[in-house]
Amino acid sequence: MLKIAIIAGSPRPGRKAADVARWVYDLASKRTDATFEIISLADVNLPLLDEAIPPSMHQYEKEHTRRWAETIAAYDGFIFVTPEYNHAPPAALKNALDFIYAEWNNKAAGFVSYGSMGGVRAVEQLRQIMTELKIADVRTGVHFLLSEDFVDYTVFKPSEGHDEDLETQLDQLIAWSRALKTVREA
Repeated sequence: MLKIAIIAGSPRPGRKAADVARWVYDLASKRTDATFEIISLADVNLPLLDEAIPPSMHQYEKEHTRRWAETIAAYDGFIFVTPEYNHAPPAALKNALDFIYAEWNNKAAGFVSYGSMGGVRAVEQLRQIMTELKIADVRTGVHFLLSEDFVDYTVFKPSEGHDEDLETQLDQLIAWSRALKTVREA
């Protein structure tokens, strides 16, 4: 069975990533075509990239890098839950992506974002990063507006219709994850 990681991309105190990731998990875990797990970057606690050798060389020196690589290698696809900070994804998410390389390759990703503009600018940057990491990102995104999907900009309460967008994203993500698994196995 396919394994999909839901990566909560912000370790910031007061973050909403955990609430949004839990919403994704609650809906996704009803499916029978994959298993889903949440990875919180707040728990991973990677330092700022501290490997001397580029990740593409696959010569990880630090134990925390080897643990992160082993974690990511176990998954067939990813849903990145990201806020938008200053028109971009959080530095912690970019750092986590940059730490390793081969473990991301030939896998699929979807995005669930939130922010004043729904996090779409952060997702646009992440799509460029996915290309370099050889991750196929699916078209359908789920975007939450702070003004409409959060009570008083703080309590996550998604508007109607987002669950249908997530189902479409999951259909695409599962199809691509399944196809890319055959590429990795070849």
